[in-house]
Amino acid sequence: MTILQIELEDSRPVEANCDGESLTVTLADGRSVSTPLWWYPRLFKASPAARAHTELMPLGIHWPEIDEDISIASMLRGAKAPGALPPSL
Repeated sequence: MTILQIELEDSRPVEANCDGESLTVTLADGRSVSTPLWWYPRLFKASPAARAHTELMPLGIHWPEIDEDISIASMLRGAKAPGALPPSL
């Protein structure tokens, strides 16, 4: 049996960017992970300036102005914030 093992150092974020539609994080090993911004309602509703102010942590990203934390592991799992709903078209 093969077991997937994620090395913490490899999955450390080195850059995080939000546009109006997605959150994209570049990891230390060169991978990029992108998720829809609506998965994170507080981040989705925040101003572009608040979204741009990030603190990179060993296991994820913190947005101090909106008190939001998103882990790299949750992004890789495809985990949405509780109550996250896609925007109406």
